[in-house]
Amino acid sequence: MPASVITSPGPTLHDGVREACDRVIQLLLLNLQKLVYNRASPTLADSPPRPIPFLDALRSHVRDLCVETLRLERKRFLWQHQLLGLLAVYSPPHCASDALFYLLALAKTPEELTLATQLYAVLSSCLVDLLPATVTTCVAQIHAGRLPEAQVAQLFRNLAAVV
Repeated sequence: MPASVITSPGPTLHDGVREACDRVIQLLLLNLQKLVYNRASPTLADSPPRPIPFLDALRSHVRDLCVETLRLERKRFLWQHQLLGLLAVYSPPHCASDALFYLLALAKTPEELTLATQLYAVLSSCLVDLLPATVTTCVAQIHAGRLPEAQVAQLFRNLAAVV
């Protein structure tokens, strides 16, 4: 989303305002990180972990979040990437492989592709079998015919580049 959608046309925001907004976003992400990583795995006797409504609502927008992250706009892509990682850890396992699939299929430059490898590095430390799940997701998407031919070619180039 271009900055003009967020702010009205006219003079640019004062740097102090931008810095304050960045700080607020970082604090919100820190709080969200605490909520995600402090969720205990429930035993049979425990009640299920508390839901995080914001992340529950974001689950159906993984592709959109990946597209926005790949735009590499200012500092925005940094917190979007962090949010994508938190969403992948919080959600069912297929969310992480879906996010990696979208980043691999949609990345067009080495800088964009780096976001996929960075996300994998973060997620692989806490999610088991992420690589096989991602490959399975990629193959399933190709077999389902959900990707245009050019995007399939881009996915194969990106997979070859990261391997």
